[in-house]
Amino acid sequence: MSLKGELRRLRELDWRELDIKEAGGWPWSLQLICCLLLLGLTFAAMHWYLASPAREELDRVRTQEQSLLRDYRSKAAQAANLEAMREQMTDLETRMGALRSMLPTGAEVPSLIDNISETAVDNQLAIDFIRLRSPVTREHYVEQPFDIQVQGDYHRIATFLAGVAGLPRIVTLHDLTLSPEGGSGQRLRLSLLARTYSYRQTEEVAP
Repeated sequence: MSLKGELRRLRELDWRELDIKEAGGWPWSLQLICCLLLLGLTFAAMHWYLASPAREELDRVRTQEQSLLRDYRSKAAQAANLEAMREQMTDLETRMGALRSMLPTGAEVPSLIDNISETAVDNQLAIDFIRLRSPVTREHYVEQPFDIQVQGDYHRIATFLAGVAGLPRIVTLHDLTLSPEGGSGQRLRLSLLARTYSYRQTEEVAP
């Protein structure tokens, strides 16, 4: 049958009277069109069912690849600087050790008080009192505050403060108050709060 005849049959076809049960009797061109449509729908369904999950998995793997690449670059940079980081760590540990050696232990606090008293006496100051307060426990160290009150002239007090700051153990000075003592105005009274610190060993730190 010629192509023109098939086209004429399609034009003359009453589409409302088509019955799928009689598809074998349809014009071959209509059957071909239906087969192509069915084949296209089948491929679309296969693509949706098979290709879409694969594409989602591919996108997930690509995202994971980018994350792994970032981690690799970061670790590669750290590895490249590993030797410098080790040197910095060694330097920090050395400095930390030096600072720890400047912190008195609990047993050394009385000796530190004696050193402060000797510094006051060496500068010819009268000691009213050097009085310990209760220690304060911090996360990594113990803070030991104590009150100091001495009397003397301005220059000797200044030398005393410099001597305390120069002690081999760390002592910080706070809340300094300087007031005249007596009527001459040459003798002064110095009151201050001093603090020293003890390092807490690892086993002493509460979990």
